[in-house]
Amino acid sequence: MSNLWSPFSLPAAHPHHLHLAQDAYLKPLLEGIELPAFVADRPVYPALLESIISQQLSVRVADVIHGRFLALFNDGLPHPDQLLALPTEALRSVGLSSQKANYLRNAAEFALTRGLEPERIHAMTDDEVVAYLTQIKGVGRWTAEMILMFVLNRPDVFPVDDLVIRQAMVRLYGVEAQGRSLRLRLTEIAQQWKPYRTYACQYLWRWKDTV
Repeated sequence: MSNLWSPFSLPAAHPHHLHLAQDAYLKPLLEGIELPAFVADRPVYPALLESIISQQLSVRVADVIHGRFLALFNDGLPHPDQLLALPTEALRSVGLSSQKANYLRNAAEFALTRGLEPERIHAMTDDEVVAYLTQIKGVGRWTAEMILMFVLNRPDVFPVDDLVIRQAMVRLYGVEAQGRSLRLRLTEIAQQWKPYRTYACQYLWRWKDTV
């Protein structure tokens, strides 16, 4: 994940903390890991572009390419019409592949023709947001879930296909299942975290980094 994602702060007395602490496996993580401060009101469109850029890249590389990408615009803002006017060569020059350049254009076109205004997106349920955003070629379910978690601040999202979450849960809970059975088992475990699965994932991401 890149620096786009600014997670929730979670005081020890917070009801989310109290609920998740009922999970004996998760409780030590809550006691040993402090989450960064919560950042609200992130616009969807630029966040979506950054998430596309960061796909399958390390945080460091993604940050560098994203910075170069923003520098292509006079005010540092990738306005949809300006992005669509950029030639592929310009986008490739900052380290983007032709495929990602096309994905960015898809998002810009979608913003212009369908709309990514905050009032439109915030009015949708989690499932509606996923269905809406995944109409954009280059935006899959995982990317939409990251938007839900870190841009729209939805508290109960579980990205079961996130590799780090899977690895962390397998290690923490000693899960031995594989394939579809693994997916079902992890989803079952996460059910006990509802309605705060986003917060549980925050801890799992940071715990995985420490181990």
